[in-house]
Amino acid sequence: QVQLLESGGGLVQAGGSLRLSCAASVGIFTLNTMGWYRQAPGKQRELVATITRDGITNYADSVKGRFTISRDVAKNTVHLQMNGMKPEDTAVYYCNADNWVYIFWGQGTQVTVSS
Repeated sequence: QVQLLESGGGLVQAGGSLRLSCAASVGIFTLNTMGWYRQAPGKQRELVATITRDGITNYADSVKGRFTISRDVAKNTVHLQMNGMKPEDTAVYYCNADNWVYIFWGQGTQVTVSS
């Protein structure tokens, strides 16, 4: 069982920045992929950004050039730096990880962008 603990959500004005963090209970090199998903009210959960064990990143088109996913291996943590935020970025953000067998989710952290 892998536990994921998110932090860093909150309220920000449009154009501002937030940094989300996800701390894993295991070494992140034991995981295949880690990433961030988000779910806005009335919408399906969608991919935001992922990073593989080899460091390959992937972003949703809607956040390319604004969001950056990174990792701190020593702290078993993945970060999501969000810049140039827009009201449509408002959602609950979930940390996600898989170990080639199971998929794990964090409890979610609310991000609200005011216009």
